[in-house]
Order: sequence, then C-alpha cells, then structure tokens
Amino acid sequence: MAQPDEAGTGPDAGGATRIALVDDHEVVRRGIADLLEDEDDFTIVAEVGTVQEALVRLPPARPDVAVLDVRLPDGNGIELCRELLSLLPGVRCLVLTSFSDDEALLDAIMAGASGYVLKQVLGSDLRSAIRQVAAGRSLLDAATTSAALDRQRRKHSREDPLRRLTEQERAVLELIGAGMTNRQIAERMFLAEKTVKNYVSQLLSKLGMQRRTQAAVLATELRSRPSSG
Repeated sequence: MAQPDEAGTGPDAGGATRIALVDDHEVVRRGIADLLEDEDDFTIVAEVGTVQEALVRLPPARPDVAVLDVRLPDGNGIELCRELLSLLPGVRCLVLTSFSDDEALLDAIMAGASGYVLKQVLGSDLRSAIRQVAAGRSLLDAATTSAALDRQRRKHSREDPLRRLTEQERAVLELIGAGMTNRQIAERMFLAEKTVKNYVSQLLSKLGMQRRTQAAVLATELRSRPSSG
C-alpha cells in the first residue's frame, strides 16, 4: 500500500499520478483511497479532512490531482479549489459531491475545477476521471456547462420575473397592475401614448405573455409578496 508522502519524493518516481484526498468523512476518504491505492499509476500523497489542513499539507505534498469534497466543516471544496490553484498552479482539481447541484457545478467551473463527479460514481469511473484530469483534459464538457447555465437562467427567470425588464418597463407594469389604461399611464409618466404601447408590447414579450390582463395579474401578485427587506 502506498503511504502518503508529504515530502513529495515518494513512490511516484516512475511517473505515477500524485493524488490528494480532501473529505471530512474518514470512512469515505479511506474508501476512495482503497479504490485508488491498488492502481500502479496512482500514489496517495495526502489525506485530509478540512480546508485548513489542506492548505497546510497539500502544497508540500505537490499533488497532481486534488479530489475535493464540496462540503467541508470549515469551508467548501469550491473555495479550496480556487485557493489551491493559486498556491499550486499545476494542480488539477476534481470536485466530488454526494448531490447533483447546478449551482455547485457552475461554481466549480468558475473556480477552475477540471471536473465534477458525484460520489455515487463507480470506482472504475472515478479512476478514469482522475486519469483524464491528470492528463490535462476537462470533464466539464461544453454541453454539460451549457445545460447547467440554461437551467440556472430558467430558474432565476422564474424566481425574478422582472429581471429582464428595464426600469421604465417595470414602472409601466406597476401601473398596469393599478388598473390604468395606456392613456392614463402616458399622462402619469409624461410619455406619448404610442411610447407606452411600445413599452407594454416589450414587457409582455420579455415576460412570455400574450395579454395585458396576464401582466396585471403578475403585477398584483408581486405587490402582495412580502418585502425581502
């Protein structure tokens, strides 16, 4: 069994990939280590359970690949990934998590991770993932990234339907909700009635609506929501 080699001079002389494991659950960490230690091309050089331990022990261990749990007791693997890339520019980070989460995936991408793998992954797939990122390839393919971005955009659109509206369009929507006609809105906002009609058409399009009554209902619902402040 390969022993952790924090001096960086251990049994990887033949070109084995140096791996660091960061997971606060010892059973999980040892399970992953057992999966990897029997491979001739892998060497476990560090096993730690916290962000602080990782920042102290991983730089001298000089891993080629750091397998990072997302949730750690004193931080998270996403931020740790960002810090490790700053301390060890050559390291490749593989984020490991027990749940599928688009936001975590996007955070991992932004942090510079080379891959994002669920803990339910088969042992052979995890070994393959480590080999791929060690070779400089990314597991975050364009299709996966694009799909996650699309899902996040749709989610935010549902959470905040006014996100795409301009200030003027929001003002028009509020007045529609108050029951005003285009002429009344034009008088209130000191605009031409034709300009108000254009605003109404634009905001309906952005909100994916066909009728003015739908916008009025939305405006009423938004007014009735409790303030976040």
